[in-house]
Amino acid sequence: MYTKIIEGKIETTRLFNEFFNSEKAGGIVLVLATIVSIVLANSKLGNTYIEIWNYDLGGHSLVHWINDGLMTIFFLLIGLELEREFYEGELSNLRTALLPVFSALGGMIIPAGIFIALNYGKETIAGTGIPMATDIAFAIGILSLLGSRVPASLKIFLTALAIFDDLGAIILIAVFYTATLLYANLLIALGIFFLLIILNRLGVRNLIPYLVLGILMWYFTLHSGVHASIAGVLLAFVVPYGEVEEKSPSDILQHHLHKPVAFIILPLFALANTCIVLGGNWYTGLDQPLSLGIIAGLVIGKPLGIALFSLLAVALGLCALPYDMKWKNVIGAGMLGGIGFTMSIFIAIVGLDNGLMIDKAKIAILVASIISGIAGYFWLRVSLPK
Repeated sequence: MYTKIIEGKIETTRLFNEFFNSEKAGGIVLVLATIVSIVLANSKLGNTYIEIWNYDLGGHSLVHWINDGLMTIFFLLIGLELEREFYEGELSNLRTALLPVFSALGGMIIPAGIFIALNYGKETIAGTGIPMATDIAFAIGILSLLGSRVPASLKIFLTALAIFDDLGAIILIAVFYTATLLYANLLIALGIFFLLIILNRLGVRNLIPYLVLGILMWYFTLHSGVHASIAGVLLAFVVPYGEVEEKSPSDILQHHLHKPVAFIILPLFALANTCIVLGGNWYTGLDQPLSLGIIAGLVIGKPLGIALFSLLAVALGLCALPYDMKWKNVIGAGMLGGIGFTMSIFIAIVGLDNGLMIDKAKIAILVASIISGIAGYFWLRVSLPK
């Protein structure tokens, strides 16, 4: 189990602590990688630095390999964590699961509504999914700065909320950001997925065939028109999960992915995708509908949607607020939910087809994430008991 109650206190298990701690440290590394990338992009080495990420390798740029290759491993980890949630985490009990589920829905619907209201009928409407996402590493990293004052239920709530947000982003990418389909490759990818299901049902617990077939599924998904990140999530749900944590292939794979994802893949993503040349008037586009929609959606829409939908779910009697959490904590978690960063940038790259718009979106995401992070930290610092 992710949690257990000992002497009236909620205790978290080893694997949850491992996930939380890797994301916490990963958030700090992400901040450093982003600062380094922006500084280098705007230095005398700027052109050389940007050219490194655009270097052609096997017909694709390095940044393309990172976004469509390495990030699939990130989504595999998210899928494995979601699988564990279904088996023994927040989602294993319907009543317990409904609070982060409703919160995540509010945190996607309200920001999207704000963005649509500001961008309806414009080319930028394709960026609707940008303010719907939450960056797990950054959000947990900020939360961890408050140390032992943070109740275990708030850690679990924010983690489950962020995972649901990421799942929503993945579904959004699959449904709305697939322009053309190559059905032959898609059918092959689905065929490999069904073969993986058969291996799972036959009780095959060796990870090697799952990883080999998973790579093949990723290749054909990548060349089908559907974004390759979907392959990572599908693979996660066919890797066998067992009741005994130490013997579970899912547990083993998740354990080995924590540090590479937190300290290699996500920092590489940040380095490759935040090399933005700001210029002296970088802030001039912040009053445009695209930037306003992103900033308002993340800074205002996220906490508003998360708090309102949580309140609605509790008021309807569908779920209850954990005993050691207050509504002020939910609002603070909602503010941290406004840190879109990794996932928001990812959706901006996939959804927008104009380089200038993508850069403007990235700047707006950075501004909104900084505001949300600072606001969430100070709100929780004041509201949490000392």
